[in-house]
Amino acid sequence: MYYAYMVEYRAELMFWVLSGTFPLIFMGIRAQASQGGQFALDPIAFIRYFLVVFLVRQLTVVWVIWEFEREVVEGKLSAFLLQPIDPVWRHFFSHVSERFARLPFILILLGAFLLLYPEAVWLPSYHALLLGLIAIAGSFCLRFIIQYTVAMFAFWTERAHAIEQFWYLLYIFTSGMIAPLDVFPDAVRAVILWTPFPYLIYFPANIIIGRPTALVQGFATMLAWGLSFLALNRWLWRRGLRQYSGMGA
Repeated sequence: MYYAYMVEYRAELMFWVLSGTFPLIFMGIRAQASQGGQFALDPIAFIRYFLVVFLVRQLTVVWVIWEFEREVVEGKLSAFLLQPIDPVWRHFFSHVSERFARLPFILILLGAFLLLYPEAVWLPSYHALLLGLIAIAGSFCLRFIIQYTVAMFAFWTERAHAIEQFWYLLYIFTSGMIAPLDVFPDAVRAVILWTPFPYLIYFPANIIIGRPTALVQGFATMLAWGLSFLALNRWLWRRGLRQYSGMGA
């Protein structure tokens, strides 16, 4: 049902995909800079990295906080609470369906940029591709539960998305979206790797392009953060329902 709903907005989906081409801009900048500087990656590696970052971002984008906030503020959540299923599953499957609806546009853009950079064309191994897809799925689930947890503050404030905007600033600079963490100082990178941000982009991207990655530590850290936010989410959900008035926060 949600897939059919998303396909109705396929023209708008094309603009959503185009709005996520930010990593492709940094791809050209970093590839050019690496030709004359000392970087951990060569120009081809930079191109491949940012192409995969573009793919990961497209498959892990989340907007649940804006939808949930509107439902709470406008009182629309009340009708969903009467149904025998947690409202989160509506949001979750609408996100999953949207991935399939935008997939053709993603593949077209990837193909276009590989035509522009034919020297960067490569085929990841089956092992790397499989683990990479699992990591992308985990990244999406982690980002979803984090944003959905922040959305719980809509029970107490009408501007929960303001918290998300601050979170997004940290996400931009520490997730590997504007630069791989390899270009960061070792001490800074060691601290960042204990946060959830690298596992939203940097970790799955590194797996797919075949760079050395601590798989066990990465998946374990991702799972630990996911379970932590899930526990916090359920606690805030129960507290928030007591606060919810049926006509907004």
